[in-house]
Amino acid sequence: MNAAVAATRSFDAIVVGNGALGQSLALVLARRGVRVALLGEPHRPFAASAAAGAMLGCFGEITETLVSSDHGRAKLDLDVRAAKLWPEWAAELADDSTENVHTADGTVVILNAIGVPGIDDANYSAMRAELRRYEEPHEDVDPGEIDWLDPDPGARPLRAMFIPGEHAVNAAALLSQLQRAFLRAGGTVIAEQAARVVHDGGRATGVVLDSGTELSAAHVVLAAGARSQDVLDTVPEIAAQVPPLVSGYGLSVLLRPPDKSGPRSVIRTPNRAFACGLHVVPRATGEVYVGATNIISATPVDTPVVRDVHFLLDCVHRQVRRDLYGADVLKIQVGNRPIALDGFPLLGEAGLDGLWMMTGTYRDGLHLSPLLAKEMARRLLGDAPELDLDAFRPLRKPIQTATREEIVATTTTHLLATGYECDWYTPTFWPQLIEKNLPALLTKVAEDIHPTRTPPPELLDEARTDPTLRKLLQEYYAACD
Repeated sequence: MNAAVAATRSFDAIVVGNGALGQSLALVLARRGVRVALLGEPHRPFAASAAAGAMLGCFGEITETLVSSDHGRAKLDLDVRAAKLWPEWAAELADDSTENVHTADGTVVILNAIGVPGIDDANYSAMRAELRRYEEPHEDVDPGEIDWLDPDPGARPLRAMFIPGEHAVNAAALLSQLQRAFLRAGGTVIAEQAARVVHDGGRATGVVLDSGTELSAAHVVLAAGARSQDVLDTVPEIAAQVPPLVSGYGLSVLLRPPDKSGPRSVIRTPNRAFACGLHVVPRATGEVYVGATNIISATPVDTPVVRDVHFLLDCVHRQVRRDLYGADVLKIQVGNRPIALDGFPLLGEAGLDGLWMMTGTYRDGLHLSPLLAKEMARRLLGDAPELDLDAFRPLRKPIQTATREEIVATTTTHLLATGYECDWYTPTFWPQLIEKNLPALLTKVAEDIHPTRTPPPELLDEARTDPTLRKLLQEYYAACD
């Protein structure tokens, strides 16, 4: 036990999880005079933030399916609000450190020949429509004049646009800034994870740490990403009413290009093939961050596999810059995005007085961190809420934003897109044959999970081959019935 915990085991609030969301909330609370304990192992195993590209973009993440539902539009609105807070938030953190966390000036979105019309073209068009709707600056650019871009001719962009307001930060530097600021504000950092929630008479009263030490607090916030599920499961009567969390495992790679150059802006494709789109983010001088992967896993993952490393590196040198084939590999990172089984965030009080959840944000937890931290702090302290988060309250029925037939069709399209992105070479009629037969297979998987309820496409696809995830979905839907 560290010295701070030895001095006191009682706090006003305990934040479980030291990623971007947990640290941001702890900082906001500490600056308001709350006695806060922030829990988490220093090396952040399984965390999404530690491996994130940290693109501060919401429009670049837009998909046609996201904006086709009320829940999706509500989530987008939160992202847009968060984007407006980042300049002030970053300036406040910069006061605490000389370290510059900004790494990119705007975002270039490329529409290249690797994607499929039903995803890439549709998502690109959806981005443009929402940029116009929110009156966000953007401009078409000539793909041939994009600085640093030099793809294989077979993967050359057909169209491109520049979004000047969508930047990026160095996630590792940001996490360091947040922790230093939290400590200066009087917060207590405890280098352990919570093992279980302590509760009595319908109220959360604290946590027990992995070491067995018990801490007490009026408020306990589960903000540990996908690992929040382990802690929530220690209150089974509550966990049964909350969509379970699984992991969207992804890996990223830091590269040093042969000429030690990097782009000025983020370069990315639309989201596709169940993932967040291929993206290259400038980092330190002479280094670039590359990412593209999202693989659903019933449990968090901490090591990469050859398949995903090969896929990512093959994509980036073919689709973005050919000489990256000779780049130095500096680091391979793994992170786990927290995904509720219905695909939407878990935000708010969770069935016990004083027990809160702030997770399930999938791909945009870091981006949302200043907005959600301030809103959750208001709610914990009894202030009037400023945001409508009712759609994402933890205790809810499963959210399903499309019909089973629509979800099966979307899943089929994304599965085929993975083949094209892997540059598959098949007889021309094979993709048509696969496309014709996949819906029946996926429909059977969906029927095996539940007679009427259907999970989001990436979860449906993974349940096709992962019996653990399929069983988790079956049990969740059965409990909801």
